[in-house]
Amino acid sequence: MTFRNNIFWVCGAFMLLATCKNQEVSNSENPPLPTETFSLDTLQKDAFYYFWDEANKRSGLIPDRSPTETFSSIAATGFGLTSYLIGVENGYITREQAKERVLTTLKFLWQSPQSVNPSGVNGYKGFFYHFLDMNTGNRFEEVELSTIDTGLLMAGILSCQTYFDQQSENEDKIRAYADSLYQRVEWDWAMMDNGLMSMGWHPESGFIESYWAGYNEAMILLIMAMGSPTHPIAENAWEKWTDTYEWISFYGYEHLNFAPLFGHQYSHMYIDFRGIQDNYMREKGIDYFENSRRATLANRAYCMDNPESFVGYDENTWGLTACDGPGLIDTDSMKYRAYWARGAAATLVRDDGTIAPTAAGGSIPFAPEECILALENMYQKFGNKLYGKYGFRDAFNETTGWFGKDYIGIDKGPTVIQIQNFRNEFVWELMKENKYMVNGLKKAGFRGGWLDII
Repeated sequence: MTFRNNIFWVCGAFMLLATCKNQEVSNSENPPLPTETFSLDTLQKDAFYYFWDEANKRSGLIPDRSPTETFSSIAATGFGLTSYLIGVENGYITREQAKERVLTTLKFLWQSPQSVNPSGVNGYKGFFYHFLDMNTGNRFEEVELSTIDTGLLMAGILSCQTYFDQQSENEDKIRAYADSLYQRVEWDWAMMDNGLMSMGWHPESGFIESYWAGYNEAMILLIMAMGSPTHPIAENAWEKWTDTYEWISFYGYEHLNFAPLFGHQYSHMYIDFRGIQDNYMREKGIDYFENSRRATLANRAYCMDNPESFVGYDENTWGLTACDGPGLIDTDSMKYRAYWARGAAATLVRDDGTIAPTAAGGSIPFAPEECILALENMYQKFGNKLYGKYGFRDAFNETTGWFGKDYIGIDKGPTVIQIQNFRNEFVWELMKENKYMVNGLKKAGFRGGWLDII
């Protein structure tokens, strides 16, 4: 399984999103910008309220997107759980409010049925389906049981387990539900004969053909799977995975390539990789944080070069990652896409002129000056065509004149969480206290830095 195979599956896993209508937004349809001057504080707070306002109040499930009504994303639900903790820390909500919402969510996830049945359930063997019906919490249509999306949900769950550490009835329940949900996942069941983890499973046909190989967002998935006390994957699973890496130079930056920037962000939302190294990175002389810095700057450098001559690309208008797009439009020189895993790397380029603010927003800790300038520029340049109630809408394309109308949960999460990590390392420090995450890192061979003093 090559990098190229992986990126095509990553795109395919999200393609249900492409069925949503992405209409252009006019200035008259939107309120004025909250302030004349761009502010990270305002951006983070606005993005936080996507999770707080849009969650289903009965189940706690987070919608995949808004205002278009679709289904719940379990990865977005995980990001929402962590965002509530940030909301408490920043004074947006109280600890009691967060506690109530988290408990509602975890209780619903635990009590909803799981079985081999293809419908009427939310998952199987502790894993959850990629998308769930917003009202029932059951599998949406025939989507796959997703290993990575379950992993991102569990990261959010473990953040709550660690944060709610007080001795009270509800905080005791939160820790218990979190522990039960995490320990129920049969990570070892999803491992293939080649020692790599499958990307997903369908009750109708079994495991899908694609598996996690090549550097990507699956770092956190494998680390949590290795740290499990009940269903751990093999001790050599990390080595098997790193054997599939591709170290290549792109626009002058040598690094582990992965085209969309979300692959360089998701694991780093929860794990502070600064100063800790596995065997692979020890040989390269850097850490994964530096790798993400190089990937961010290479993505920016590609956009500045703008080899396809799209309208608007420059040093402060850049950022390619999975996002909405104008839709399936064919011209003589370009095919424009709807939802697509856009990105740029030596191994693969997917670029149709569509830029997503989350590419910069989720990379702020890696390259703060470049990312903040990009966000500020997009805020000032496009105003309420791009920025609204919950911060930046998902994406825009100046070449076609398209501006998306939706906010997407898996793109709001990196903005909220990574701004907080940049400001005070809150989520990173929190997860250093989680025994499962630390155990997984050590089993994967990570050493040095903060790991050596725990």
